[in-house]
Amino acid sequence: MFGYIRILKPELKVREYNRYRSFYCGLCRVLKKNYGFSGAITLTYDMTFLVMLLNSLYEPEEQTRTGRCELHPLTRRTFISSEMTAYGADMNILLAYYKQLDDWHDDNDPKGLAMSGLLKRRARGIISKYPRQAEAVRTRLHQLSLMEKHQVMEPDTAADLFGELLGQIFCMKEDVWKQKLYEMGFYMGRFIYLADALSDLEQDKKHGKYNPFSEKEPTQEEARVLLTTCMAECAARFETLPVLRDVEILRNILYAGVWSGLPEANTEERQADAE
Repeated sequence: MFGYIRILKPELKVREYNRYRSFYCGLCRVLKKNYGFSGAITLTYDMTFLVMLLNSLYEPEEQTRTGRCELHPLTRRTFISSEMTAYGADMNILLAYYKQLDDWHDDNDPKGLAMSGLLKRRARGIISKYPRQAEAVRTRLHQLSLMEKHQVMEPDTAADLFGELLGQIFCMKEDVWKQKLYEMGFYMGRFIYLADALSDLEQDKKHGKYNPFSEKEPTQEEARVLLTTCMAECAARFETLPVLRDVEILRNILYAGVWSGLPEANTEERQADAE
């Protein structure tokens, strides 16, 4: 479901792209350091965005290092991390753990059982450290699972549940920015859920899998309005935050990058953007 919140590389300056990649690599490095290889493979573009957003809002001290990684042993990489990177890594693990657990319970997916087992011990500490976020992820995924089990064809209701989940994750702190961050995460979560459901609709219908749009498939224009409305609301909240550091990268993602992950986007261009 994740993977839509990415950059549009051709629209970024070289230094902006390099900084984005350094945050992505920094998150990967922290995931591997804190949670091993099973943690590193949960890495998502979405949490990279959240790390950069929180890093820009709170402006913590950054640590910058260079080195090599297993995936790119021939090229030295720059790794940028901060307090927000550790939070993003924790949320990455939390989401992956509950998602894999749901896959096992709902579909008897052996991969879900194996991955949730690998992440279980690591997830326990995160659940204890961030009970509000953990409860939101657990309960909302369970509610989505019940909707799927009972074939409830209500896209807005399902999207709201996922929005509430991501909204809580966007709120790292109980402070003056909590409500704006929650709302931003809520509308981004709605976008992610709806985009994923629309992208998978044909395959889900072909294989008889649940999709909230199965009974009433929206026209292309209706789908575009649904997604545009979500991102317009998300971007509106973003523009009220006192964000200066990396603001152009964040705007690139919100106004352009999110659309590059949709089916109608050029496949080769999307792959190039993600490198």
